[in-house]
Amino acid sequence: MKKTNYLQKMEDVIIVITFIVMTLSAFLQVCNRNITKIPVTGFEELSKYCMIYMVLLGTEMGLRDGTQIAVTALQDKLKGRARLTILILIKAVLILFAAVMFYQSIALCEIQLRSGQTSPGLGVPMVVPYFALLLSFGIITIVQTVGVIQMLIAFVKGNTEKYEFVDLSMDNAEKLVKEEEEKLKSDKKGGGKA
Repeated sequence: MKKTNYLQKMEDVIIVITFIVMTLSAFLQVCNRNITKIPVTGFEELSKYCMIYMVLLGTEMGLRDGTQIAVTALQDKLKGRARLTILILIKAVLILFAAVMFYQSIALCEIQLRSGQTSPGLGVPMVVPYFALLLSFGIITIVQTVGVIQMLIAFVKGNTEKYEFVDLSMDNAEKLVKEEEEKLKSDKKGGGKA
């Protein structure tokens, strides 16, 4: 569990760094093109490579948080172990896809290393942008596998509450917020003991 937290923190740091570098290089490219007109190559290429890392690592972040767009009509109607079974199957297909992509990206990076191809603007080995595939699909495979293991443990123990559907429509969200506020008020009046 700690290793996946480490991977997630590493992923977050890489996303923040690539965002900063992407923004700065795009800004410098615009300034260079419109103000200084000095022939500096690589700004645009650097921002593209940073965006590649951000998108691919952001994909895992969205999968982990459950914020990726998805069709959930069937799983929202199910409860308990039936819902958890569907969620496990969905994650298993995702893990299979990510593992295949990870394996294929290893071959792709090996080809790039052997070819010695470099990028035209920065002159960096082309394995650097291709490594984003290897990194992101590796992290997706590991983190999602840990998630499936947790789901399987919950399935065996019958602890399916964590995986139940929560209706977040506006009416229901307001109701949930009011319930939480009332709970906090009663905790404060009762000395914080629940």
